[in-house]
Amino acid sequence: MSYVITIGRQFGSGGHAVAEKLSELLAIKYYDKNIIDLASEKSGISKQMFENSDEKHNSFLYSLSMAHYNEFVSQNYLNDIITNDKLFMIQSNIIKDLADKESCIFVGRCADYVLADHPNKLSVFIHAGLDSKVNRVMEQMQIKQSAAETLIKKTDKSRAAFYNFYSSNAWGAADTYDVCLSTDVFGIEGAAQFIKNIIEQKFV
Repeated sequence: MSYVITIGRQFGSGGHAVAEKLSELLAIKYYDKNIIDLASEKSGISKQMFENSDEKHNSFLYSLSMAHYNEFVSQNYLNDIITNDKLFMIQSNIIKDLADKESCIFVGRCADYVLADHPNKLSVFIHAGLDSKVNRVMEQMQIKQSAAETLIKKTDKSRAAFYNFYSSNAWGAADTYDVCLSTDVFGIEGAAQFIKNIIEQKFV
């Protein structure tokens, strides 16, 4: 039986590392930013355009509302926003196609909502305390504590806005997902093993 696992995550919580370890444990592929490569190849649209809009909330309807209050919003700006919605649809179609073909893991990109109708889906949210997130980001990116804290807050705010708009659900809210795990409690490998156990009980 094929299945899909979707992983939402706070920035710095280790969500990508959990997906990577889980991929090893289950011997299935995981898709994170490589979705951008696939979307660019399939659509012929430059990779940079996908990267610029990656998990960022810039909707056409939002732009129209801004234009209503600000007559100085440029047409070029509106064109960029329309493109962002199109890019989201392209990535969503790729996620659906991959999920139809194989068991796999998706990180971010509203995959749990995109695959809401998939019969064998487990949606997971990975979180952690601020201190551990800051320490992880400082180590991985070689930046100071203040910069790490700012980056975490900014990135999570952007991810939440993106998710809440496109999915109409609440990013990070427990009742939005099947499972919520803290890497402070489980660690990276422990979280991956916990998810693997659920998959084996539920789908294998």
